[in-house]
Amino acid sequence: MFDFLALAYPWVLALHIVSVISWMAALFYLPRLFVHHTERVGLEGETHALFSMMEFKLARIIMRPAMHATWTFGLILVFTPGIVDWSMVWPWTKGAAVIAMTVFHTWLMFRMKAFQRGENHLTGRQYRMMNEVPTVLMFIIVFSVIVKF
Repeated sequence: MFDFLALAYPWVLALHIVSVISWMAALFYLPRLFVHHTERVGLEGETHALFSMMEFKLARIIMRPAMHATWTFGLILVFTPGIVDWSMVWPWTKGAAVIAMTVFHTWLMFRMKAFQRGENHLTGRQYRMMNEVPTVLMFIIVFSVIVKF
């Protein structure tokens, strides 16, 4: 089993990176849609329905599968022999940041459902600020993996 994981490593790593890129793109874009939905569209009418559909498709067709793929390929990498040294700090900081990214993802899903129900209570400025969360987490993840502190 472990020999297979070592052989598959470059393929799994490539799939993990593609999944992360897809997930991050959606995590960056969905809050921006919320900003425009809040500031320009409102919570009723045809444009509201259009934005709700765009947000739903982004979240369900791109963001959710990308998150699942990121987690799946990431866990395969974790179980590949020789990849993770658990005595170092970096796997723990990366893991904590990935969990935080997943919590942010979940928060976005709740916000999307609120928009669909016409119940948004946050401002465009608040969504802009929340849009920085995945950026900070991305820095923690990338520097943890590359610098391996």
